[in-house]
This record gives sequence, structure tokens and C-alpha cells, in this order.
Amino acid sequence: MKIVVCLKQVPETNQVKLDPVTHNLIRQGLAGRINPFDRHAVQAALDLKAQVGGEVIVLSMGPNDNEYCLREGLAMGADRAILLSARAFAGSDTLATGYTLSQAIRKIGAVDLAFFGRQAVDADTGQVGPIVAEFLGWPQLTLASQLTWTDQGLQGVRRLGALAQTLAVPLPAVVTATRELNDPGYLQPRQIKAGFQQPILTWNEVDLEADPARLGVAGSPTVVRKILAPQTKTVPTQYLNPDPQAAVAELLTALQAKNLL
Repeated sequence: MKIVVCLKQVPETNQVKLDPVTHNLIRQGLAGRINPFDRHAVQAALDLKAQVGGEVIVLSMGPNDNEYCLREGLAMGADRAILLSARAFAGSDTLATGYTLSQAIRKIGAVDLAFFGRQAVDADTGQVGPIVAEFLGWPQLTLASQLTWTDQGLQGVRRLGALAQTLAVPLPAVVTATRELNDPGYLQPRQIKAGFQQPILTWNEVDLEADPARLGVAGSPTVVRKILAPQTKTVPTQYLNPDPQAAVAELLTALQAKNLL
């Protein structure tokens, strides 16, 4: 079985910068990490490979810095990694991203399953996995909290609030993973070292035989009209009397003055 896991690298900090013209996140030189939900997608692919055999390929789109999330996927146990990196991909919304990833999956060829995290923690749209399924014409099992491989194929449970829905999907298919699906655990130093020793293949828009009109800003119908940064303010620290009884009295007085008691 050939399994592709699509990874997104998300900022490791809240101190991000936005392009003043395009309003897109400036990712170059920004410290990042693998999207937390994507780690569950990688683990699900590895668990399935352990059961039925095959190959796990991690795939990511972004600048060269995105090698970090691919290295983590390799350290977890993926067999190989592919980075989609080109200026033509810059500024992609979820539709253009989905198109680009679907072209890469087609180029890989003979893929049985494509795994995604349920959503990325920087944008929280949860759209890319379903968009890729639509481009490929594959069935999709979203919000998977449990997966089982049987003689009939892949079965999964998806939880929608208090509702648990059990579905069977024919292959090839797209699956989006939730935190409840598994526990990826922690990486050991030897795993991290092994991940950094493996090569990463890089593809651009020519390699994908992609339509330029569907890439990057040109292929992104989403328009960001305005970005508002949250307002922050510094509140001075009020120190209490070091004597415990006096400190309690001061605290009660302060709380009463703010009508909190």
C-alpha cells in the first residue's frame, strides 16, 4: 500500500508578520514546527503500514524552511519525503494549495491513501483535505477518531459532537485525522538523527505539470480585505505585603475595590 501524508509547517510563535499588500503570512525565515494534527496523520499511516505493509511518503508545500516538518515526519518513520517549493506556489489559499497537492499525488502515482490532519492550527479551516479529495475524485473520511483495516477495506469512526458515525471507504481515499485517533508519542534522539540524514526530493510547478492559472495568488479566489492585530496592553504588577495576614487583607481590599467580591 502506498500512503501519502500531507504536512503543513505552522509558526512556532505568535509573533508573526503579514505582508502589508497581500495580507499573507510571511513564512520565510520564520521558525516553524509540524502542525500538531499532522503528527496524528503520520502515526495513522505508520500504523496502517505496520498492519498491511507498503510505503509512507510525507509531502509538504512551502519554502525551503518546510524541510523541518518533513524531517519530523521522516524521524517518525516515513520512508521518503517530497517538498513542493517554488515562487509560483506563494500566496496560495486552500483551493490553490489543494490543487497543488493533488497534482503532486497524481505525480507520485498509484497512491492508495492520502492522510491529512483535521485542520492546521494557524488557519483552522479544515478545508485542504476535502479539497484534495474533490480534485482527485476520491471518497473522503474526515474527522477520523478511529480506523480499522478489514478484508473489506478501511473503516473509520468520525465523531460529530455526541454523534459517532461509522463509515467504510473504498480506496483510494482521503482521511483527515483527529487527536483521538492515536498517540504519536515522543521522538528519540536516534530517530531525529535518522530523519536529518535522509534526502528530501523537491518539486516545482514544472515537475507537477500544473496549470499556472491555478497556482499561488492567481489560483486563489480568497481575498483578504483587512487584517486586525489583537490589541495588547501592559498592566503593572501590584506586589502584596510579604506578611501572609497583611497580604490577605490587601488582596481582599483590592478585589472589593474592583467589585470582584
